Amino acid sequence: MSLEEHSALIAQLKPLLMEPDFDEVFQQLTLDESNSTRFLVKMELNRLASPCTRIIDLRDKSELPCDEIRQGQLRHFLDAPAKSALLEAMSLFRDKYTLGVYEHVLQAHKERRQRQRQDKALDKSQADNFLVPGVVLGNYLYRCEQRMNYSIKISLQQGSQPAVAGVTLDLSVGGARIRLPNPVVVDASEPVRIKLLELGEEYYFQDLQQGIEYQIVELETDNDFSWMRLKRLGGSQALSDLLEQVILSYKLRYKVDINDVLLSTTGLGFERHYLPHLPHLPLFVAGSAPAPVLSHMLLSQDNSQLLHYFQDENNISQLPGMLTQPRLTALLAEPDNAEHSLFFCFTHLVQGKLFFYSASLAELKRQSRLALFLGFGSTKASWRVFKLMQHEISHQKGYKPAILPGDDNRYSPLVEQQLAGFSHVLQLMDLSSAAAQQHYQGWQYDTDANALKGFGQAKITDKPIKLVAMEFSERRQESRFAFKTKVKINLGQEEISGISQDISGRGLQIKLEKIPQLDKQDKQQVVLLNFPGLQSLAGKTDLSQMPYRLVRQRKRGQVLHLNAVMGHTPHVGIEFLNRLLAHNKDKLEQLVERHAEAKELADGMKNLLLRELHSLPYFVEKTVKSAKIACLGVGNPGARLSALFADAAATQSFNLGPLLRDGGFKRLLLEPIRQMKASDNMDFFEVFIQVSQPSSGRLHLKSVAACELGETRAQIDFIRQARTMGRFVALRVYRGATDKPDMQYIRRELEYIRVHASHRAKQLEQQLWHIIGVGELLDITQEVELRYPVLSS
Repeated sequence: MSLEEHSALIAQLKPLLMEPDFDEVFQQLTLDESNSTRFLVKMELNRLASPCTRIIDLRDKSELPCDEIRQGQLRHFLDAPAKSALLEAMSLFRDKYTLGVYEHVLQAHKERRQRQRQDKALDKSQADNFLVPGVVLGNYLYRCEQRMNYSIKISLQQGSQPAVAGVTLDLSVGGARIRLPNPVVVDASEPVRIKLLELGEEYYFQDLQQGIEYQIVELETDNDFSWMRLKRLGGSQALSDLLEQVILSYKLRYKVDINDVLLSTTGLGFERHYLPHLPHLPLFVAGSAPAPVLSHMLLSQDNSQLLHYFQDENNISQLPGMLTQPRLTALLAEPDNAEHSLFFCFTHLVQGKLFFYSASLAELKRQSRLALFLGFGSTKASWRVFKLMQHEISHQKGYKPAILPGDDNRYSPLVEQQLAGFSHVLQLMDLSSAAAQQHYQGWQYDTDANALKGFGQAKITDKPIKLVAMEFSERRQESRFAFKTKVKINLGQEEISGISQDISGRGLQIKLEKIPQLDKQDKQQVVLLNFPGLQSLAGKTDLSQMPYRLVRQRKRGQVLHLNAVMGHTPHVGIEFLNRLLAHNKDKLEQLVERHAEAKELADGMKNLLLRELHSLPYFVEKTVKSAKIACLGVGNPGARLSALFADAAATQSFNLGPLLRDGGFKRLLLEPIRQMKASDNMDFFEVFIQVSQPSSGRLHLKSVAACELGETRAQIDFIRQARTMGRFVALRVYRGATDKPDMQYIRRELEYIRVHASHRAKQLEQQLWHIIGVGELLDITQEVELRYPVLSS
């Protein structure tokens, strides 16, 4: 018989060992055991209760400080956990130091160290799983010449500093990339003088002997080396001819450097996954203070709902009524004042006319109307909260990236002129959600709602903002036009009213007054559509009970995308809508433009937008076993959000472990994305983060999904605790499924890479094809803190 088989019985008897009636209790608890078993158990208990003289010394076995503990004549050296285990065990043996106490302390120490090793291994494994690289989006390097992998010895000098020896990593006529051993002290804003030592020995040129002036474009460093990307400033034409001759003569021996082209092409490939799902509305400002004007807006496949929100009963956008000149001037004059960038809005329908009410946070505080506007406005179904981010456009840099050597870095003169007229890029972000709206209703007010009349927007009667749509792998066969009219749908026995958002000849998008009971199993569900508002224009044509097929649904079925069901006879709806569009094309706003000039303008506006991203896009990649985060898209490396997750041990790497570990990646991202289609708009969840910085200097992040915190009180307590421990950060995490990659957009770049490194072109293609999900992280801290009145009091 093994004592291990009776370990539970021994553990049960151990606390009773020193009791006076132990023998009687022992007989009762072992009635079902054989005599030999009882004998062996009794022997083991007596062994554990026997006095012990062994010393426990953990000074070389524990990572914790050890204190001297006297036990009679014995001196133990124990850490805090072992001391607790000693006291716990001695209480079982009537404060006597026995063999059982000795073994209990050592076993407890062994188990603690084992758990510690397992936790470290798990933390390292999780950290490695969520340590992801950054991919530059938008800020692409402009390449006008070939660069060759060519290593020669150099010396670098700046001002009166001593010269530093190094080597080139690649070389072109107009620039170079070099490596220097640390420590290197340079001012990146000042030019440096480089001597190409080996070329100076082979060719005698005054420029080579004196050194060539270069500007530092990029500087990276680690413990051992510093890497610099340089742009040539000085030197004669003869030097340029020499460098070109050297590059041509060595071209067959050395590889053409394609790193810059590969980095830029990778960014272009990933941006084609992200931009169709861009949830924000980019707005372009022409002119500056005191008369900035909204000139253009850039449309993606996902941000059209923002456009629809501001359309009134006449299909005219009332967005300029919210972003008036005084508000734009205040925003642009104080870009760091967040109170000018947060807007609140609701609508009021009176006798068929839609009126908009809006206010910035700065205005509400200045007029002491914050509680009234938030408390009353949030009771409206049309309640919205918007965040407006902005950056100023630098016209020193070209609008079109020249990624391949010899590429033209300019658009057509007309497009260049239009882009030069923009002064700022704004991003209108919708931060509204049903859960947040409930919190806003907690704002108490005792003022009459008529006091809000001053925030009513002036009615806009023209269409001053031009719409420009980004072109993707477009499957749509017809142009769409913004158009609002009353509709009714019949779904079985149910009739629901709604309003159209946009139309084309064969289909339309409608928003219903309530959520219909759709059959989720029927992917080709047919509804009967009526146009009561257009019947007076149709004459004898009956615009009722027309069959349309459900193509897509959003907002739990409240927004439907419909396509006409074609039969043997002409479809009445198609014929009527085509006539309506033909006679009113000049009056309607087209949502998709197709001519070459519009494509160029959209591409240039997209490049201006991506120069400074205010969110952190991420991409989910399919793997052999499951999926992982492939990379983060970085548009502004110094941004606060990217710095929050920057990994201290590696440049251009980000640790998303605090957000996604403990099953968060699968539960919050992967499983929802797998349930979505590429045609679905991204949805989101919110994360609350406690950011603290202990004495070690590294940021410590503790995060939890807001939906998992539970009731309002728990959310408020988390925010308060985070403020006490350090600071509070709230993120909105968008997630969506991607379509196939747009390889046509990067076809020329891939062909160039394939010529010089076919394996790297193949790797990039495979990675882009493996992307199954996309999303972004957006900082919404200020808006979240404003939801709870108790935090603002």
